[in-house]
Amino acid sequence: MSSNPAPAKVGLEPHPADERLAVLRIARPPVNALDQQMWDLLETVTAELHGNSTYRAVVVTGGEHFAAGADVKEMLGLPPEAFGQRNRVLQQAFHALATAPQITIAAIDGYALGGGCELALAADFRIGGRGAVLGLPEITLGIMPGSGGTQRLSRTIGIAAAKDLILTGRLVRAEEALRIGLIDQLLDDADVFDAAVERGLAYARGPLALRYAKQAIDNGFDMPIEEGLALEADLITRCFASADGQHGLRSFVENGPRKATFQGR
Repeated sequence: MSSNPAPAKVGLEPHPADERLAVLRIARPPVNALDQQMWDLLETVTAELHGNSTYRAVVVTGGEHFAAGADVKEMLGLPPEAFGQRNRVLQQAFHALATAPQITIAAIDGYALGGGCELALAADFRIGGRGAVLGLPEITLGIMPGSGGTQRLSRTIGIAAAKDLILTGRLVRAEEALRIGLIDQLLDDADVFDAAVERGLAYARGPLALRYAKQAIDNGFDMPIEEGLALEADLITRCFASADGQHGLRSFVENGPRKATFQGR
């Protein structure tokens, strides 16, 4: 959690290497504290992903620092009812990112604390730099994570480990974050964004089946196994009927494995 006076900027734009890869960039120097203007911007930008048929993968980045959490000084002036209403804006923004049809990758350098860590948890994958510091320190302020942290952290690293981080508010450096599964890949700080882009381009150029597979995993996770299998059966049929599915199967037979190129249709 932090506080700073710089104006907030949140942008979503295609990567120059391929318009099918979007970069969601947040900027509020020096450490990207999330003020309420940024909450609104994040809600708007993440909602846009759901109606976008061009973007097939998204890299989320904050630059030198991913995001150092909510602007505490600004929060302090809110009455409880107003805070509750405002908190749902940020919660909805992160939920929109988590449920977006695109494959999402968080490129984490520097601080990813509080709401910043919750933003990273909403992504499908997290690549961290060696200097990254992550955590949910809200308990040290007498509050608790409220934008998905108590739910997504336990689903990511397990209940006991999540309770350890949330109930102590302690911060973890990148090596521990990798060990407990909070990040998926650890690189030198200077390589994080480029690696996220490279991974994002691979997903952006993949088949429509990527969206269906993500949907099957995410939606089926909390379903009884019978319902999850029914969902899976429906979605693989959609894959089979798609242009990508027909092309990929034909390419395998005619040219061998991993030769197909896909259009996302």
